[in-house]
Parts: sequence; C-alpha cells; structure tokens
Amino acid sequence: MRVIRADETVEADPTGGMVRRRAFERPTLWAGQVRTAPGAVSAWHHHDRNETSLYVVSGVLRLEFEGYDGHLDAGPGDFVHVPPYTVHRESNPGDEPSLAVIARAGGGVPTVNVDDA
Repeated sequence: MRVIRADETVEADPTGGMVRRRAFERPTLWAGQVRTAPGAVSAWHHHDRNETSLYVVSGVLRLEFEGYDGHLDAGPGDFVHVPPYTVHRESNPGDEPSLAVIARAGGGVPTVNVDDA
C-alpha cells in the first residue's frame, strides 16, 4: 500500500488544452487528475482500450464526442464514463479551472491524440 502525495504526481499524457498529472500507472490501471483552464478546449483524443472514469471535483467539464450532436456537462460531484476508443474532447465553459480525478482500466495506451474529428 502507498500514498501518492499531490506533489509526487507527474505531468503525463499531454493533450492540447488540458494538463494531466499521473499519480500511478500499472499494467491495467492508470490514476491521476486533469485540470482544464476556463475557456480552454482540448484536442480530440481517445484512451485506446481503456475504460475511463472521471470524478469532477470542481468547475465544469464539458464533453463532446463522435456520434453525438451536442455536448454533456459534468460538475462537482458528477462521475463521467468514457468507453474505450471513444474519440472526444473536453472543454471548460466556466469561469474557474476545472479539476477531475481520473481512473482508467484496461491496459491500453493512456491517451491517443487524433486529428480533428
């Protein structure tokens, strides 16, 4: 068992428009957090064969994804599920930074950036 302190996380899996920090990574599990500045829009990406779960701690996390016309917003206390291979982007339409905790399971590449969808 181990506690990973906030100052022990490392920048990971860069996607334009957001900052991810990894707490730990194992063959089939990835955990960390993502911060998105107000007004920022990420690049399009997916998480390979990983199931991804996000828990929104603060701010607004807006999600757009292939096959859906429109967006979904998640706020503090909300959970988000992103299925494997789902090409999506995240943005922050709010006035404060958003922070979400991430857990991924599946063992795929943590983040695959793609051309505009």
